[in-house]
Amino acid sequence: MDFSNLKNKKILFFSVRTFDLEKEIEAKLNQYGASVDYYDERPSNTIIVKGLIRLKKSLYLKRINKYYNTILIEIKGKKYDYLFVNRGEVMPSFFLEEFKKTQQKCTFIFYTWDSFKNNKHPLKILKYFDKTISFDYHDANNYNLKFRPLFFIDNYRLVNSQKGKIKYDLSFIGTAHSDRYLLAEKIFNWCDKKQFKSFAYFYSQGFFVFLFKKIFDKSFKDFRLTKINFKSLKQTEIIKIYNCSNVILDINHPLQTGLTLRTFECLGAKKKIITTNGEIKKYPFFNPNNIQIIDRNKPIIDEKIFHTDYQDIDPIVYEELSISGWIYDIFLDKELTKWQKKYKI
Repeated sequence: MDFSNLKNKKILFFSVRTFDLEKEIEAKLNQYGASVDYYDERPSNTIIVKGLIRLKKSLYLKRINKYYNTILIEIKGKKYDYLFVNRGEVMPSFFLEEFKKTQQKCTFIFYTWDSFKNNKHPLKILKYFDKTISFDYHDANNYNLKFRPLFFIDNYRLVNSQKGKIKYDLSFIGTAHSDRYLLAEKIFNWCDKKQFKSFAYFYSQGFFVFLFKKIFDKSFKDFRLTKINFKSLKQTEIIKIYNCSNVILDINHPLQTGLTLRTFECLGAKKKIITTNGEIKKYPFFNPNNIQIIDRNKPIIDEKIFHTDYQDIDPIVYEELSISGWIYDIFLDKELTKWQKKYKI
C-alpha cells in the first residue's frame, strides 16, 4: 500500500472519543505525513451529556451549535484537503455548509462504526459528503454507502509474538448492554460445568447509568453489582488478557449486524472467536476452525474450538484488516468496491 499521497495533506478530523481509537487514527495519519487537526465531535463527554444527546438532543442543541461555531472561528483561514467525520452523532448541518464555503477543494469523507438503527443523525448530513462509508454491509447497501469493515490497531500484533501461557479457555471483555450479561452468564456457567476456565470484564460508563438500566431494562434485572466495572480497560490490559486466553467471546448488539471492534482485535491477535454474529461467515477471513457462531437464544458451543490451533488467514487480507489498510481505503481508494465484492451474500 502506497501512502505517499497523504504526505503534507491537511486533515480536519472529527470523532467521538472511543477507547482512544481516535488517537490511534490521528497518530497513523501523522505517521504517513499528514497534518491532523482533531476535534471531539461532542462538546462534552460527561454521562449527562451523552444521555441528553442520545435521549433528548434538542435540549442540548444550543450548546452543540455554540461548540461548532467556536470551531469555525478557530480554523478560520486554514485550508484543508480532507474533512473526515467518524460516526456523525451530533455534527450540525450549518457547520458543514459554512465549512464548505471556504473549503472548495476539500474532500468530505464520512465513516461510521455505528448502525443507523442506533444512531440516525448521520442520515441528515450524508448529502454533504463526497465519500460515505459504513462498517455495516446492510446499512451501506440500504443507504447507498461504501462498505468498509473495522480494523485492528498495531498493538494487537504483539499477542502473536508474545505467545503467553494460557490462563483462560474463554474470555469476554465488553460494555454492558442489551442481553450481553444474561447470555455470557449462560456460557460461563457451561464453562464451569465443563471445567473450562473463563474470564469476564463488563464495563459501564458509571454507577448511575448502570442503576438506570437495572431499574428500567429487564435484561439487567439479575446483573450483579459485583460483576460490573466502572473503569474501562487500557489497551495494554486487554492485550495482556488476550495473551493468556485461548478463545475470545464476542456478543454483538442485537440491533447491529456490522462486526464489532472486538472481532478485529481477535483477528489482529490471531485468537479464535465464539460469536453471536452470524454475518461473520460472509467475510473473506471466515474460517470455521477459528470462528464459531452460536445462537444467542440457544447458545450451544462445540468444544472442538478449545482443542485446535489457530489457522492463519491470508496475509494480504490480514494487512487489509489493519489500521493501515483501513486508512488506505478511507482516504486513498477512490472507488472502494473491494469489500462489497468480497462479501458473500
